[in-house]
Amino acid sequence: MTQDLNTALLLLVVGMITVFVILLLVVASGRTIIRVVNHYSKDVPSRSSPARLRPRSSTDSSGISPAKVAAIVAAVQQYTNGQGKVVNIESIKKS
Repeated sequence: MTQDLNTALLLLVVGMITVFVILLLVVASGRTIIRVVNHYSKDVPSRSSPARLRPRSSTDSSGISPAKVAAIVAAVQQYTNGQGKVVNIESIKKS
């Protein structure tokens, strides 16, 4: 009986260690791939900048005021540490 219990515990420990090592390898390889891709990818500047998104009148056709556009752009810039960009802002119409 104790031999069976020892074998079961050994199998449990070996299995848990194996799973832990495989998960560490997955995380490490994922981080490495992200770093390599970010290092070698080129940032293509977009044609539309956040300054072009400001409407010319007090509200544009979707009804978004310039203050709201500025707040959205500022929030995206802060959240993405300056790497995000706002391409399009659409108002969701309530039914």
